[in-house]
Amino acid sequence: MNNEVGEIDQVHDDLIDEKTLRANTYSLLAALLGSPPSPDLIDYFRHISPESTDDTGDMGKAWQQLRAAALESEIEQLDSEYHHLFIGIGRGEIVPYGSWHMTGFLMEKPLSDLRDDLRSLGIEPAENEKDPEDHIASLCECMSLLIHADDVDETKERQFFARHIHPWAGKFFRELQSAAAAQFYKPVGFLGQSFLDVESQYLNIQTH
Repeated sequence: MNNEVGEIDQVHDDLIDEKTLRANTYSLLAALLGSPPSPDLIDYFRHISPESTDDTGDMGKAWQQLRAAALESEIEQLDSEYHHLFIGIGRGEIVPYGSWHMTGFLMEKPLSDLRDDLRSLGIEPAENEKDPEDHIASLCECMSLLIHADDVDETKERQFFARHIHPWAGKFFRELQSAAAAQFYKPVGFLGQSFLDVESQYLNIQTH
């Protein structure tokens, strides 16, 4: 089992602590939104037990919807679906960048503000990373890093979430659920939206 799955393989463990659960869920979303899902990741979803969670709320429903979607999916189709949604010819059906959703344009002030905050937190983009840092997958991975970091308190997590994720990610996940090309990614959108709702409550972020 590869590292991608290894980071999230205890999401349903009743003994998992809240901090790790949050970080693992962000890592999962980053893996799903940063590239087409790997065979190992799809296999992980397929083996989620219907009884693996006692959560009857939206998060529990999202996990079971992902299991059902994975059971019906083929890897080749998932690759095509991902490219139609997020890459396309010139542009995919869904734009995964924060600056676009907050201003209507790419590479605008929200991206500059994000880069300033990342520098202050000591987070540098990977050398081979081609996407701007405000890609939704990169932001999810940043939140996972902040949660795991021993020298970052919850106040900084809250500030980062409130400034760079909360203003637009809910809209992104709603658009993903209604996208024409989305099949497997519909429950990914539902998981993302449901998790943002939980995070907003946990971090005491006011939802308008």
